[in-house]
Amino acid sequence: MALKVKPYLWGMIYPGNFEQKIGFDRIRELLRQQCISELAGRHVDSMRFEQSHSRVQELLSQAEEFRQILVSGSSFPNSGYFDLTTEIRRTRPEGTYMETETLFDLRSSLQTINQCLHFLSDDGQELYPALQKLAGDLEPEEELLRQIDRIIDDRGMVRDAASAGLKEIRDDLKRKRLSIDGRIRKSMQAAKQAGHAPDEAEVTIRSGRLVIPVLAASKRQVKGFIHDDSATGQTVYIEPTEVFDLNNDIRKLENAERREIIRILTAFTDNLRPLAGKLLLMYDFLGMIDFIRAKAKLAMLINGIRPVVKPFPLFNWRNARHPLLYLTLKEQGKPVVPMDIELNNRQRILVISGPNAGGKSVCLKTAGLLQYMLQCGLPVPMEENSEAGIFREIFLDIGDEQSLENDLSTYSSHLINIKYFIRNGNRNTLFLIDEFGTGTEPNLGGAIAEAALHALNRHKAFGIVTTHYANIKHMAGKEPGIINGAMLFDTREMRPLYMLKTGKPGSSFAFEIARKTGFPEDVLSHAASITGHSQIDFEKQLQELETEKMLLEKEKEQFGVADGFLSEMIDKYQKLLDELNSRKAQIVEAARNEAENIISGANRLIEKTIKDIREAEAEKEKTRVLRKKMEEEAEKIVVKKTEKIVSPAVKKTPEEQSGIYLPGPPSVGDLVEIKTYNTSGELINIKGKTATVASGALRIRVPLKDLVKLRRSEKEGKKESRKSPAYRSIMHDINRRAANFKPSIDLRGKRAAEALSELQSWLDDAIMLSMKDLSILHGTGDGILRKVIREYLQNIEEIEHFRDAHVEHGGQGITEVRLR
Repeated sequence: MALKVKPYLWGMIYPGNFEQKIGFDRIRELLRQQCISELAGRHVDSMRFEQSHSRVQELLSQAEEFRQILVSGSSFPNSGYFDLTTEIRRTRPEGTYMETETLFDLRSSLQTINQCLHFLSDDGQELYPALQKLAGDLEPEEELLRQIDRIIDDRGMVRDAASAGLKEIRDDLKRKRLSIDGRIRKSMQAAKQAGHAPDEAEVTIRSGRLVIPVLAASKRQVKGFIHDDSATGQTVYIEPTEVFDLNNDIRKLENAERREIIRILTAFTDNLRPLAGKLLLMYDFLGMIDFIRAKAKLAMLINGIRPVVKPFPLFNWRNARHPLLYLTLKEQGKPVVPMDIELNNRQRILVISGPNAGGKSVCLKTAGLLQYMLQCGLPVPMEENSEAGIFREIFLDIGDEQSLENDLSTYSSHLINIKYFIRNGNRNTLFLIDEFGTGTEPNLGGAIAEAALHALNRHKAFGIVTTHYANIKHMAGKEPGIINGAMLFDTREMRPLYMLKTGKPGSSFAFEIARKTGFPEDVLSHAASITGHSQIDFEKQLQELETEKMLLEKEKEQFGVADGFLSEMIDKYQKLLDELNSRKAQIVEAARNEAENIISGANRLIEKTIKDIREAEAEKEKTRVLRKKMEEEAEKIVVKKTEKIVSPAVKKTPEEQSGIYLPGPPSVGDLVEIKTYNTSGELINIKGKTATVASGALRIRVPLKDLVKLRRSEKEGKKESRKSPAYRSIMHDINRRAANFKPSIDLRGKRAAEALSELQSWLDDAIMLSMKDLSILHGTGDGILRKVIREYLQNIEEIEHFRDAHVEHGGQGITEVRLR
């Protein structure tokens, strides 16, 4: 259904179905897909075109700050975005109360709101001022959360200790149920032994009462009350007489329990009612945060940024891209051709010409869509140094608007739109017209289009039009305020380049395109004789010159880059050569000094040896000993010098020298060292790329790549002390996780990938902390999240079994897990 014309502060968007024509309805749809809650979805629906420069700046700043949060990987709440506004309004009258399930959602969402407020109060003043401003005077609601925690547990069930009366009732219920459980099992066993019940039969529940399945043929043999029968009629479900009174007592106690719970919930709601106004503000804040997160995620999806925004009409865009076309081509592995647009007070109107299917309409739609997105507060895909202005109105004339009901032809609808543009256009207006002047006799249509464009130019309006009419191109070349633009076409390859070039008009290349499609050559020759070859050749040469100019500029840029690179490499090698020459002189000088020292030492040794020989009066044995000593000293000098000159100084680590490490990948049973913790232990399990190491009383799960093998003989020397920093670090981490760990996790409302990521981390902590009984709250819904979680749990070896919770504790909405 088409939207009505939207009047805003000073101007309007025209026509009423502007968003559908420009493609913004699909942007809304993409944005809604990024929302977690319906709270944000309502903001998506109410998002509108803004004319205030300060307001647009504020909205863009919010989205940009949240994009920075996502890029930085900061821990910002991403669950618990429940909408409790309807429930808060419903419970405003006296006597009303919130149900337990609603109370559970209230607690989850209040926790999320508190976390958001804490995040922004901690970092918001400096890092995220626009987001922090959203919080205003809101303060975290801690006391209300404490009240809720006293009533319900982590599974959303009302606690026994919620009131003294409830505890007493539930204690009675437990005793009655234990009693009835023993009696009915005896009845079940007796029925089986008598052959009245199948051997595989089990006690079940019908109409809220415990019953036993009995063969229909034996139903008169078992005393009791029949509550139901099977679909085949072969089995009946009987409540034995001996448990009937107990079942009645249990029913009464269950009713009393329900009344006490309602009393507790009513009392809580009475305390909640005075806070309704504040809570509604908090949920409005929560919805806005979710909405801004969605805008930031959309910006990351389309590579959107916040350009420099001016408070007046302006286009100075660099590398602007159509977001929807970008996503489509990205899926196909193709690049999108960006465009540059520059419109200002000197050149306000751009006339784009060129071949059919060359991208003229895409350029026009890109301009309209990005400007509309920008003034709705959405980041846009273009370079960050781009400049964009603010318009009060955007008018669009595109597509076929003929109407049988209103007796409008295509051309008549175009004329009505142009008339509206002329009457309402001004210096703050942006108009977009596709195929300007078409739909009627070319000469007359072209004349009317030229006059209309002149009127819009006189009103100082900004605009982009596409056309094939030569008189419009000629007008753009001589009338101040209007410039030509061409969609380039490769005349050699006979294909459009989808590139916008401003300053010159473009050719329609009607003859070239017709020839490429196999149009009869004799017919084309006849057409050329009618049109005149000079006109055809001129347009062809004009386009070829533009194409060659573009190629030359590209080659010039490439040569400039290559020249700069070559200069940089020459400088780099010159510096290396100078450094080598300097080091060469130093090495030669050091070698000369070393040689002098060696010679000096050798001379002293010879003189000393001669002296000793003389003093020994040339005794043969003494001479031989001295000669040997001299040879040994000479050999040491030679070896020392050889090591300095021939062998590079490659030092081994102490560990390598001691040989405590063993080569090869570790296996189960090996003594290993965990490199990240600098601690050792025995490798007891390998699963995929993850290993489990026993270090004292600890069981540590680490990546297999972080382990190295140790020699068994070195075990005591390498054994980690319990007082070492590494051990203390591990124990500190385990204590921290144990303090923060909860045996249940709430994954409701999350996407499958997000839920599995949180579940994996939670299970890793549970396994490391040796937990046994766990519960996963995923809700019922469509059952998709439950199915995904169950499939994941099947592949975890440490899980002994998992099952639905008892009907009284949540049933299929909760999965209970037992670890080995």
